[in-house]
Amino acid sequence: MKLSRLSLVAIVVAGLTSSSFAADTLADAFKNGKVTGELKAFYFDRDTGVNTASVGAGDDSIFVTGVMLNYVTDSLMGFKFGATAQSSSAPFATEDAKQVFAKDMYGSGAVLSEAYLEYSFAKTTAKIGRQFISSPLVASSGSRVIKDSFEGATIINTDLPNTTIGFGYVDKWQARTNQGWAPKSTGMADFKQVGDGAYTLFAINKSVPGLMLSGAWATIQEFSVGEDLDLYRFEAKYDGKASNFTYNLGGQYFVTEYSGATRDADGYAFKAGVGVASVDAYVAYSKISNDGKVKYGLGYGADTLYTQSPIISDNYEPGTEAYAIDIAYKFNVDAKIGVDYTQTEDPIRGDLTYSAVYGSYAFGGAFKGLNVLVQYEKEGQDGNDEELRIKTSYKF
Repeated sequence: MKLSRLSLVAIVVAGLTSSSFAADTLADAFKNGKVTGELKAFYFDRDTGVNTASVGAGDDSIFVTGVMLNYVTDSLMGFKFGATAQSSSAPFATEDAKQVFAKDMYGSGAVLSEAYLEYSFAKTTAKIGRQFISSPLVASSGSRVIKDSFEGATIINTDLPNTTIGFGYVDKWQARTNQGWAPKSTGMADFKQVGDGAYTLFAINKSVPGLMLSGAWATIQEFSVGEDLDLYRFEAKYDGKASNFTYNLGGQYFVTEYSGATRDADGYAFKAGVGVASVDAYVAYSKISNDGKVKYGLGYGADTLYTQSPIISDNYEPGTEAYAIDIAYKFNVDAKIGVDYTQTEDPIRGDLTYSAVYGSYAFGGAFKGLNVLVQYEKEGQDGNDEELRIKTSYKF
């Protein structure tokens, strides 16, 4: 399926459906559009215990600044146009730092991450073009200076009570840097082909108060030579309140299937949390089958395994069993500190521990929109990775 065919379908559907509109003319739609943005300044200090700098390994630090600008027109006969540009600059990066952070941070330049046409009718929204996507198995993440994006089409429907049903087709993916997707080269993120295309279908239901149920499927055609990849994910979460404390329970189940000789895999995770006054805490457990590695989805935002530590751990490897505990204290709605401890048993990499501390603060008053997040994590036992992250951003 090509984008031109999807565009034709979207236009036909739009022509058959009536919709209320806000702007009276095309000129008004652009004139009444909204501009938002974000300024970013991130500092990462990484120590992997490797003396020679290589892609994703080595000891070095990097300071990266970035700008994100978004513009969305007013609605005209149900149509909107949106665009988002992102830029990244690391002027003080050493040659070693460019290699160490090639996968997720280094890549100076600019990219047009969103350029889409949106049409809303009744309780359905269709969007085609470059766009950020948020779904269980295809999702963007803003945890780095450059937020990953997709080129394709999505349709979201909410006709059923308390239910969201979504479909998506992805033709290309823009990772955080060019190292995120083959062919790889150190530099600015760019859109690259995703096999022969990827499809996803998902449903999220919240009919029962406090309970969220979701199911999703995604497939990537020609994920590797001669093989298609099918992914399934199911999740159930319940949030409740009793007297003066809150509690939550969650369960996840992942399935990874290949059409060729690569071994299939599955995994599951459980999570239980409580909140009393200003303290929130949770414990989590996950287990991956011995056959192969679970693929969590397409896009970094799809990585939501309950036992993942804040920075370093990768608990999707074959046979990995992981335990996690997290305790956070909220000073108020704007300030929080926390500690996180994760222990994994990996048949290949050995027994690993991850000890982390983090804190965040959202400014108010004259500095409203300014946010600071600090994270530090240390790997122990059979590993010695260590990383500090300081993220400052201002949204306007």
